[in-house]
Amino acid sequence: MKADNEQTPRFGLRSFRAKFVLVVGGAVLFDLLLSGGLALWNVQKLSRDATSEVGEGLTTANQEYIRSYADSTASSVDLLLDRVHGDVKALAGVLQAQIDDPARQQQVGTTLAHEEPGSVKVVYDAKGNWAQNLPGAPSVISVWGYLLSADHTPLPGVQKEIEDSTVIDLVAPTLMASGPSKLQMYYIGPKERPIFRTVPYTDQAQTFDRLYPGHNKAEFWEFFFPGIYGSWQQWARDPASRPVPDDITQTAPYTDAITGKLIVSFFHPLWTRDRTGIAGTAGADITLDQLAEVVERVKIADTGFGFLTMSTGNVVAINPSGQAIIGLRSSSDAGTQGVTGLERSLRGSTQPAIASLPLDRNNDGVIQHITLDNNGERVPYIVVLKRLKPTNLWSSGPIKSEAMSVGIVVPEREIYASLFAAQESISRATNRILLFQIGAIIVSLLIVFAAVLGISKRITAGLRALASAAQRLQSKDYSVRVNIPTRDEVGAAGIAFNRMAEEISFHTENLEQLVDERTRELGDANQEISALNEKLRDENVRLGAELAVARHIQMMVLPKPVELEAIPGLEIAAYMRPADEVGGDYYDVLQNGSRVKIGIGDVTGHGLESGVLMLMVQSVARALQETNEGDPHRFLDRLNRAIYKNIERTKTDKHLSLAFLDFEDEQVTLSGQHEDVLVMRADGEVERIDTIDLGLPVGLENDISPFIATRDIPFGSGDVIVLHTDGVTEAEDQERKMFGFERLRQSVEDRHGRSAEEIKAGIIEDLMAHIGIQKIHDDITLVIIRRT
Repeated sequence: MKADNEQTPRFGLRSFRAKFVLVVGGAVLFDLLLSGGLALWNVQKLSRDATSEVGEGLTTANQEYIRSYADSTASSVDLLLDRVHGDVKALAGVLQAQIDDPARQQQVGTTLAHEEPGSVKVVYDAKGNWAQNLPGAPSVISVWGYLLSADHTPLPGVQKEIEDSTVIDLVAPTLMASGPSKLQMYYIGPKERPIFRTVPYTDQAQTFDRLYPGHNKAEFWEFFFPGIYGSWQQWARDPASRPVPDDITQTAPYTDAITGKLIVSFFHPLWTRDRTGIAGTAGADITLDQLAEVVERVKIADTGFGFLTMSTGNVVAINPSGQAIIGLRSSSDAGTQGVTGLERSLRGSTQPAIASLPLDRNNDGVIQHITLDNNGERVPYIVVLKRLKPTNLWSSGPIKSEAMSVGIVVPEREIYASLFAAQESISRATNRILLFQIGAIIVSLLIVFAAVLGISKRITAGLRALASAAQRLQSKDYSVRVNIPTRDEVGAAGIAFNRMAEEISFHTENLEQLVDERTRELGDANQEISALNEKLRDENVRLGAELAVARHIQMMVLPKPVELEAIPGLEIAAYMRPADEVGGDYYDVLQNGSRVKIGIGDVTGHGLESGVLMLMVQSVARALQETNEGDPHRFLDRLNRAIYKNIERTKTDKHLSLAFLDFEDEQVTLSGQHEDVLVMRADGEVERIDTIDLGLPVGLENDISPFIATRDIPFGSGDVIVLHTDGVTEAEDQERKMFGFERLRQSVEDRHGRSAEEIKAGIIEDLMAHIGIQKIHDDITLVIIRRT
């Protein structure tokens, strides 16, 4: 009877099941209450933190968005201006090349005058007292009354200016049709002969008479652009006096005489051959609408807008609604002389916060918070100003530096609308989470108590089976297995126990075999790695040997000092330093009787392919010299044909710039296109000779003979000629500043009167001091020729 009573109470306080329920149930209850309370507290804290972080993040993101918008808008305006600058520089380059080559200028003018007589023949207008060509020509040319003789025909010098400027009819129409839209492109003569030739043809002089009474009786430049010509003359005397280191001069917006639109003009002064005076100007006009379009496209949020302002505060472009918001007032500067400007200044704004906006560089890209009066309501706004690239600006008087700014204006309540909405959403989400969390805690308590009571019995049975099996396994009975039919954690523990017993048995029996197999596998892998390393070492040795041989061959074919010393009447010193093992620079000195030919070239890129091409050039040049080919034009043409066919056969994309100096009877003939040649006379005067018109890069085309030209250079006793590749002038220091042609020129001038070897050594010393510890990225070649 007592035994029955001891077995009956299966759920007594001393039973494992009762202890399990009390301990597990109590622990789970405590954990739920504690974790639930912490969760509620954390939810509220996370809500506050999230609101704060989202606020800071959205504020930063919105400000960065506004800055990025300002940067992109400024870049768009800069790009538009840069493209116009490029077209004006292209036109100026053609006109300047004509001025620098009077013979070609006269030939082109005569040819065009013959082909298009309407471009050079002007007809006198008695009413306006000016002369102008008739419609039908590509350009209109206006000649003012004070440039006409007594018989109302252009003065001789003026007529020559008319003929010389006809080349614009060939160039300007193409430039007008490409790039950004331009209102017109033109040429204006120098102060003594300010003829006005414009593409396309318009009623130019007639419109000037209507808009600018009295202009035909006044000097052109001082009437329309007072002060601009004097600034250019100062630039000619002192190039460093440019406010911005660029020849382009931009005008402030003004009313166009022909269309009546607000325009901006871009001038590029043309220089006399000796670069001491003004030979006229090339120019182009664009309408203010093009600049305004970039700015007026700005739209941030609902009512945000942009504007373009000069450093004086004069607003160049803004949409009408933005103009009203920031309180701008427009007025025209309509004087009796000169072009008519536009005045719409921030400083005259009816909004004090706008009138006091700082426009200095220190506020570039800085977020500024201001308050504006909007129909009696004080509305907070955000303003960002982004400066454009500086330019030379003429407004009235001398040319000065100007950096316009793009402004972005947007109401704070619009840009931060997403922030307010996010904070409201976080608050609502937090309240929902709190309610769900409390409900989840209550439901979890009920489920836990029911589950603990229900599974405690099943757990104890499985645990007993696991304890018995563990004791047998401890006794090294590796065949033991447990059978727990439940699919809960205890059942999973039983499955895991059985797998563990199987693995222990397997590894115990097969451990030594596995160790042997892994050892053999590691040995095989080690042998393969050793073989690969040996192959790599052999390949590196082979490649290094090949490059060393190529470099040795390349240096072997260079002129030897004894050859250079044997040339009568000349001192020649040369230096070559490849950037890689094999360089792509070329120079050679070839003598045939009394004629000496000196060549210098630069293959695109460097390395083995460039070095092979350099050797091809040296071989072909030597062969042509030995066949007594004395004509520089035929010499360069035949060399190009041979090199072109070799390049075509090898299917490389290489070519090279190449020039030759032919010396004979105190005269040097220069041919071929390469870097500018520097000549220092015996009296210390230094000349810079451009080779751009003397040829075409070798290897680009099979036939370059139409492009080959020659130039004779006097070469007397004591004169020095310096040849170089771009590895000299484009060598960079630690601040990425290039050595440049001016430093090369100064280095040569500093050694005036010295021998060729001393000049070469001095230039290399200055160059290496400039480079310092920087890596040399391009081949360096220098040849000094001095007449004894």
